[in-house]
Amino acid sequence: MRRVVGLIGRKLSHSWSPQIHRRFGCRGYKLYELEPEELEGFLRRPDLGAVNVTIPYKQEVFKYLDEVDPAARDIGAVNTVVNRKGRLFGYNTDKYGLEYAILRAGLDFSGKKVVILGSGGTSHTAVAAAGSLGASEIVVISRNGENNYGNLEKNADAQMLINTTPVGMFPNCPDSPVDLLAFPKLEGVMDVIFNPLRPGLIMQAEKLGIPHAGGLAMLVAQAKAAEELFFDKSLDASAIETVTDRLARESTNIVLIGMPGCGKSTVGKFLSQKSGRSLVDVDKYILAHWGAKPSDIITGRGEAEFRRIETQALRDICARGGRIVTTGGGCVTVPENYELLRQSGRIYRVDRDLERLTTRGRPLSAGGLEGLRALFDTRDPLYTAFADVTVKNDGTLEQCAGKIWSDFCENTRY
Repeated sequence: MRRVVGLIGRKLSHSWSPQIHRRFGCRGYKLYELEPEELEGFLRRPDLGAVNVTIPYKQEVFKYLDEVDPAARDIGAVNTVVNRKGRLFGYNTDKYGLEYAILRAGLDFSGKKVVILGSGGTSHTAVAAAGSLGASEIVVISRNGENNYGNLEKNADAQMLINTTPVGMFPNCPDSPVDLLAFPKLEGVMDVIFNPLRPGLIMQAEKLGIPHAGGLAMLVAQAKAAEELFFDKSLDASAIETVTDRLARESTNIVLIGMPGCGKSTVGKFLSQKSGRSLVDVDKYILAHWGAKPSDIITGRGEAEFRRIETQALRDICARGGRIVTTGGGCVTVPENYELLRQSGRIYRVDRDLERLTTRGRPLSAGGLEGLRALFDTRDPLYTAFADVTVKNDGTLEQCAGKIWSDFCENTRY
C-alpha cells in the first residue's frame, strides 16, 4: 500500500513543504487541506504514513494521538505525526528548526527579554525555544491578553522579538504585525514567515540595522528533522544549508529597474530565455488588467493616477517569487514600491548612457536630451537607493543579461 505523506492544514496555498521534502528525497509529499470536521477521519485512514501539521491543527491533533513525545507535550504543539503499525506518534520539530534559524543568524537570547507576537501553536514553540536559549524573561503578546497590541509600551524594553503570527504572509504582504520602533532596545528579530522571503517585519529590521532572521531556514531545518522521523533515517545537517540556499535562489525574483529606454524589457527577455523563468513586464501587465497603456493613462488621467495603478500592479506581481520582473522607469518615485520589489526580489539597475536611451512613445521622456538629463538628475539617487546591484548596459543587451544572471547565481543566498 502506498503510504500518505505530506502536510495537513486548512489553507496551504502558500506552502513550500513539497519542494523542501522533495529535496530531501521524499517525492510523494503532498498537501492536504482539511476542514476541522475532516481531521479525525484523515488521521484514521489506514494508508496514513506520516504528516506535518500546520495552522490550525497543531494543538487539535493531540486528541487523536496514541503517544506524544515529551518535548512536544511540554511545548503544547505537535507539527509531526508518524503512523507506526497503526499507532500515531506526535512530535515537534519546529523547536529544532526555530533554534537552528536563530543560532544561524547569530542572535543571542541568553539573559535577554524576549517578546513573542502571537499565542497560537507556533507561539508555544517559540516560548520553549527562547527558554532553551537562555532568555531571562519571555512575554507573549496576544490580541486580548494582559500584554496586547494596544499596550506595547509595557514591553518597550524587549531585546529580542519573535513573530509567530501570519501577519505579513503571502498574499497579504508586505504587511507587518508591529512597528519595530515601539521596541527601541531591540537586538534581534526573528520572523517565522518564509513567504515572502523578506516579510515586512524583516525589511524594517534590515532598514533599522537590527540583526534578523526570516523563516525559510527554520522551515527547512524542521523539515529535515521531520524527514528523519518519517523514514527513521539520518540526514547530514549540511543538507539544511544546501536546500535553504537553493530554495532562496529559486524563489527570488530578478527585478529590473532603470531609466525609460535603458533596455530593461529586452534584457528581461534574454534573462527569461537564459534562466527558464517566466517574464512579467509591469507595463504589459497594466495594459492587460487595466485596459490601457501606461502612456495613455499618464496623458489621459495624469501621472498620479498611473502611479497608483502601478503600485497595485507591483503588489500583485511581486507577492510571488521566481520570476523576471521588468518595471517602468518611474516606479522608484513611489517609496512604497521598494518594499514591494524587495520582499521577494534582488533588484538590478540597468544603467545606460543618456545619449543611447530611446524616447519614442514615452511622455515623461519628452524634451530631448535636456529633458532626459533633468529626469535622470531627479531619479538617479532613487535608482541607487532601490538597487542591490547596478549593471552597465554598454555592450549588447544579451551581454547585459548575462552579467545579471551571473551575479544572481553567485550572490543569491539566504
